Amino acid sequence: MESTTAAARFTCFAPATRVRPAAAARLPANLGAPRSSAASVTVPVAAPRRSRRWAPGVAYATAATEKSIYDFTVKDIDGKDVSLSKFKGRALLIVNVASQCGLATANYTELSHLYEKYKTQGFEILAFPCNQFGAQEPGSNPQIKQFACTRFKAEFPIFDKVDVNGPNTAPIYKFLKLSAGGFLGDLVKWNFEKFLVDKNGKVVERYPPTTSPFQIEKDIQKLLAA
Repeated sequence: MESTTAAARFTCFAPATRVRPAAAARLPANLGAPRSSAASVTVPVAAPRRSRRWAPGVAYATAATEKSIYDFTVKDIDGKDVSLSKFKGRALLIVNVASQCGLATANYTELSHLYEKYKTQGFEILAFPCNQFGAQEPGSNPQIKQFACTRFKAEFPIFDKVDVNGPNTAPIYKFLKLSAGGFLGDLVKWNFEKFLVDKNGKVVERYPPTTSPFQIEKDIQKLLAA
């Protein structure tokens, strides 16, 4: 991450320790077929909010807040502090990623394509590894970085592994969920859930894990044109 205006990139490297293959945990039925016959993982389900109907790709504001993502500092994949204020004026797609998830190949491929296409127009992708869903991101930060870099040539910023649900939820994810509740309320449902953030640091859309990055392209274009 070299400047406040240029798209942030990380330097690829191949550490001595590589990610060991592991069987991907079974996804919920509505998230596509699993990659192995490993034991099923129960995804906690909260009752939908009575006042709303869930519609894919629509964000539901749950509370008014004066904060924006620019008020948060996070650690990058190399353990360095990064103020998200460096992304002021850019449209952002924030995604919780997992290397061994059955959704990884399609999502990483499409995310990399969108990043290459729009990074010079004010678009940024912020990826946060998370191991809470089927234990599908078990590796260390260097292993995660090596995986994304060598297999998918990802150049968008990847950050430190975080929790997105539960008592140890990262502050940035508390903000994202407070800004845009979904059909599971404050829960992130699975790997590769996506939050679209406008140039003012406000969440404008939230997408379930099965929404492909390419399906979000028109919404990204609207933010970039605004």
